[in-house]
Amino acid sequence: MTTRAEALARLTAAGEPYELVEIEAIGRRVKAFANAPPTLRELYATTRSDQTFLVYEGERLTFEETWVRACTLAHALVEDFGVRKGDRVAIAMRNYPEWVIAFMAATSIGAIAVAVNALWQPDELDYGLSHSGSKVLIADRERIGRATRGGERALAIPAIAVRTDDLPQGARAWAEVMARTPHSEMPEVDFGPDDDAIMFFTSGSTGHPKGVVSTHRGVISALLSWELDAKTAVFVGLIPAPDPEAPQQAALLGIPLFHVTGCHNVFLMCYRTQRRMVSMYKWDAAKAAELVERERITAFTAPSAVTGDLIAEAARSGHDLSSLSLVGGGGAARAPEQVRAIAKAFGKALPATGWGMTETNAIGAGIGYQDYLDHPESSGRCSAVLELRIVDEAGKVLPANARGELQVRGTSIMREYWNRPDANAESFVDGDWFRTGDVAYLDPEGYLVIVDRIKDVVIRGGENIGCGAVEAALQEHPAVQEACVYGVPDARMGEEVAATVYATAPVSERELQAFLEPLLAKFEIPRFIRVETQPLVRGATGKILKREIRKSVIESMTEPAGRG
Repeated sequence: MTTRAEALARLTAAGEPYELVEIEAIGRRVKAFANAPPTLRELYATTRSDQTFLVYEGERLTFEETWVRACTLAHALVEDFGVRKGDRVAIAMRNYPEWVIAFMAATSIGAIAVAVNALWQPDELDYGLSHSGSKVLIADRERIGRATRGGERALAIPAIAVRTDDLPQGARAWAEVMARTPHSEMPEVDFGPDDDAIMFFTSGSTGHPKGVVSTHRGVISALLSWELDAKTAVFVGLIPAPDPEAPQQAALLGIPLFHVTGCHNVFLMCYRTQRRMVSMYKWDAAKAAELVERERITAFTAPSAVTGDLIAEAARSGHDLSSLSLVGGGGAARAPEQVRAIAKAFGKALPATGWGMTETNAIGAGIGYQDYLDHPESSGRCSAVLELRIVDEAGKVLPANARGELQVRGTSIMREYWNRPDANAESFVDGDWFRTGDVAYLDPEGYLVIVDRIKDVVIRGGENIGCGAVEAALQEHPAVQEACVYGVPDARMGEEVAATVYATAPVSERELQAFLEPLLAKFEIPRFIRVETQPLVRGATGKILKREIRKSVIESMTEPAGRG
């Protein structure tokens, strides 16, 4: 049987489509795909076709129609708004087709596409626009409203308003901007693989969000890395080779496009692989199930809570979701129970997940198919264009199974945090190793297991309790879709373990504590558990805002923790 290492060596050898070569890029020595498109503009241009690409409610656009609209907008940005190479173009809206068109236009003229968190409120949006120095804002009705200032509803920068006729001072309607003569080619702008392409924001759980800037090569290396993983899975026999005569595949967009997973893993991968991308106004499990059945969706990538919603809806509604062949995840580890439930709920669907960050362009480690079922606690093995290592507090590299800080380097790593030299200096060590802030270990076979965030522990009576382990145990309960574990003050023990969970079925604090008894040491079982019936609050990158949840719980407690 061919091993993964043997398959990778064969698929990345000289002369192969996924040939890897060592190069110098943005001052780092990295492994790069020799045959990769040099820029996102070339990626779009070489995958034009008359197949359907974007599906939103009653709207359908082909790849060619999307390309022409992006070219037309690109000319407007250059000729009407004066956008030049290196300028920032902010995009703030729901998962509309216009988001995709705006991203394509900006990244095709050497500008930097700034993916603004659509959930930001006015102060946060104002910070994001001013910090990035964006030259123009492309936004829908809600975001245009949040970006206005003063009684005259004036905008700080020029804007293009999407899907609204309510135009504040400084905004032009999308329809007016796009009414110009259509173009089928992009404006001539000279830029290359190592020029900046995107700026996405971190969650900002401490202080202001940081703008993560990546190059065209960084983004494209992530896309080809996923393709290589799929080719490797075929090579080693985990999945059958794709049928060239099969109908066009389709992906359901269950993640905001301002997350790198939604943008890269769904949108850009659909472009590369000529899949339809089906989006919704907002997440709705019943609507999603209908779309899977009607559009014959083959791939779905979403956080564990959203996947849990779809699993529950499949059981409730009886919709035929058998077209699904792949259910991906990311952002946070799935409970092993959900990993096993995916195949049961969707028939032939196999699970996949991975570890990645905004700073790594969503790649790092990946796992799927039977390999994931065999290692449900793991985030997979390292991408071929990256290196992973585990180090102790002194920076010494640790052996297999030893827990320490996960560090990563390679082609897809961001260039920098925008205008944050302090954060850059803190985040990079030994030249080009990026500090992830995750506690993890690599097993002898190279499988990555994320244990916790650094210092994300509860110290109870001198015992260090890893929050991640308690969260994973809570998520083994069939009713629990999300879990957030933290410490609350205790007069006797210093801290007690507490948790907030999102449950999709009635369950009490005592039932959950009893469920945990065979899974955790007694001192690890949360003394206090708050059960919520809605998904837990998350930041810009989809991570649960643990500090906010903990603060709310402490403020609401009517008696001090620490009974007994």
